Amino acid sequence: MRILIVEDEALIAQRIERLIREILGASLRQVVVKPTIESARTHLREHPLDVLILDLNLNGKNGFELLTEAVSGAFQTFVISAYTDRAVEAYEYGVLDFIAKPFNKQRLQKAFDRYDNQHYRAAYPIQFLAVRKNQQLQLLNISDIAYLRGAGNYAELHLTDGRTALHDKSLRHLIPLLPAHFERIHKSFIVNFKCVEAITNQYEIRLHGGTRIPISRSKYKALKDRLG
Repeated sequence: MRILIVEDEALIAQRIERLIREILGASLRQVVVKPTIESARTHLREHPLDVLILDLNLNGKNGFELLTEAVSGAFQTFVISAYTDRAVEAYEYGVLDFIAKPFNKQRLQKAFDRYDNQHYRAAYPIQFLAVRKNQQLQLLNISDIAYLRGAGNYAELHLTDGRTALHDKSLRHLIPLLPAHFERIHKSFIVNFKCVEAITNQYEIRLHGGTRIPISRSKYKALKDRLG
């Protein structure tokens, strides 16, 4: 696992790094510490990453400046901050976990357990997914997403108004972030059940508007029972 810690207090950064090494052991491939938004942004551009661990107050600068860019990336983000009043906002933007300072090893361990649990849903459902389009960051409201289709290491977001957008996270990385009414019904599809009209006898779900999405045979009976 490749990890970037963005923390301006050296002692706290050293403690986070030490605990990560204890928790991950041999599965840790690389851990890098950056003290500023600028240096972190450069690292994110130049190096692949699995987990970003971010403080929200970086030498007086707002860590949300980096967070709103980072959540569109292919990695997951943990926020570690004393500003607990901003936890809901962080979850809404798609962080996997918000860890309040002060924290202990067990709390950090829980965050990594959530990273490995593909069925995890954040305590506060996210409201937005951030995607990049023409070098600009765009926030899409979760309620506007009808379904997601896998595209290799990316995901196509299909919106209720017919538009599409490409997200840098794969379906595997997105499903832990999405609210519980989003469900993976096929290896290549996640559907928003608020947009489902009916289940057909052809191993398909029909959405409002007529779009049909395949269902895996292993999911068909449970979904048919669920939808009556």
